[in-house]
Amino acid sequence: MAAVPGGRRSGTAAGTRFFCTAGRGLEPFLMREVRSRLAATQVEYISGKVFFTTCSDLNMLKKLKSAERLFLLIKKQLPFNVSSVSKGKIFNEMQRLTNDDPESWLNAISIWKNLLELDAKKVKLSQKNANPLKRKVGENDIIAKKLKTAQMQEIQENKECQMEKQIEEETLEQGNFTTKRDKSQEELQNDVAEAVDTQKQNDLTFRVSCRCSGAIAKTFTAQEVGRVIGIALMKQFGWKADLRNPNLEIFIHLSDIYCVVGIPVFRVPLARRAYIKTAGLRSTIAWAMASLAEIKAGAVVLDPMCGLGTILLEAAKEWPDVYYMGADVSDSQLLGACDNLKAAGLKDKIELLKASVIECFVLAGPSCCCLAKITTGALKVVKRAASL
Repeated sequence: MAAVPGGRRSGTAAGTRFFCTAGRGLEPFLMREVRSRLAATQVEYISGKVFFTTCSDLNMLKKLKSAERLFLLIKKQLPFNVSSVSKGKIFNEMQRLTNDDPESWLNAISIWKNLLELDAKKVKLSQKNANPLKRKVGENDIIAKKLKTAQMQEIQENKECQMEKQIEEETLEQGNFTTKRDKSQEELQNDVAEAVDTQKQNDLTFRVSCRCSGAIAKTFTAQEVGRVIGIALMKQFGWKADLRNPNLEIFIHLSDIYCVVGIPVFRVPLARRAYIKTAGLRSTIAWAMASLAEIKAGAVVLDPMCGLGTILLEAAKEWPDVYYMGADVSDSQLLGACDNLKAAGLKDKIELLKASVIECFVLAGPSCCCLAKITTGALKVVKRAASL
C-alpha cells in the first residue's frame, strides 16, 4: 500500500505534523487560520480534515477557533481496496498499519508525551509566577544568622583541610578501585534507565476509536476494525487495552479516499469552548461568521438576531477592542445570552437589547457592522432594514 505524498510526519526540527477535523465548508477558514496563527507549512486538506506542519506549542494550538478536534498525525495512506479482496487479506493490511513501521508510532508517542510534559511545566511556571511575592520578615536576624553560619563554615573548613592531608595517601591508593566501581555503577544506571523506559511503554493503556465511511463501512463495522488494530498494537508494543480510562487514544478513519491514523492531542474538542455556558450556534461556525465581517478595532458591531450570543462571544474573544451590541425579540434567548456573557466575563463588553431587526438598525445607525445569520427569510429582512 503506497503512502500519500507528504503524509509521513516530519521531524521535530522542521516541525510536527498535525491534522484537524473541520465542519463541512469550514476547511478554507481553518487553512487560513493555521497559516496566520501558527505559521504552519505544508497545509493541505481533504473533505473534513486539514493537515499541516508547525512548531507551535500546545498553548498556541489551543487557540484554533475553526477546528473541531486536533490530532497528532501518525499515518496517512491510500484507502484499502475492498471490492475484490477477502476479509482476511484486508485484516492483514490493517495490521500492517502498525507492524510495517513501528518506529513512526514510537516517534509519535514520544512527541505526544513531550508536548504534554512541556505544557504541564509551563502551567506550573505560570502558577508560580502568579503567586504574590512574600514579604521579607526579620532581615537583620537573617543577616546575623548568615554571618554566624559563615564563621562556623570557616572553622569547619580548617578542620577538614587537616584531615584531608591525613587521608590523601589512602585516597591515592584506592583510586583505581574507585574508578572501576564508578564505571560499574554508571553501567548499572543505564541498564535501569532502559528498563524503566521499557516498563513505561508496557504500562501504557490505550483504546482505539474508529470511523468507517464509504465502501469499507459496508464491509466492516467500526468495532471490527478497532478490534483488529487493538490486537496488533498489543502484540507489537505490549500495551494494555482500557476502554474506560486509557492513557492514550488512537483515532482511525477509513474511507474511500484515505486512511488516517492519529492521536487526539486534547481530550476535550477545541470546538467545546470553556467560556460558553449554554451553546447555541456551533462555536466554529460562529467564529467563521464573525471573521467574515472583517472587524476592526474601534468598530461598532451589531448582531440583530443574537439568540444566545454565540457569535458575539466568539467575536469579543477574538477582537476585544470593539463595541458589541446584541438584540433579539425573545426574552428566553436574551436571558440565556446574559448568562453566557456573565460566564465568559464579557458582560461589560457586550450590550443586549430587546428589539426587532428594524429597530436595531435605527438604534445602531448606518455605520455599524452587522453580523446577521443567513437563515430562511432573515436575509431579506436585513437587506430591507439596511435600506431604511
